[in-house]
Amino acid sequence: MENNALNEMNRIDSNLRDEMLAEQFWDQMMNDFKRSKILEEIDQSLKNKDKEAFLRLTEKLKSIA
Repeated sequence: MENNALNEMNRIDSNLRDEMLAEQFWDQMMNDFKRSKILEEIDQSLKNKDKEAFLRLTEKLKSIA
């Protein structure tokens, strides 16, 4: 009986760990995507010599974890 309970707890812990890892992976992928898009916009603002857009975008980039 105790062995079954321990096995069940291990399976739940494993499922929770997998879920947390998947969530961390997704968050990192989304942050990488956002960062990449902002960097492209920063490059464009530099090409256009748009100082306001550059400053706004660099602040936005800093806010991404």
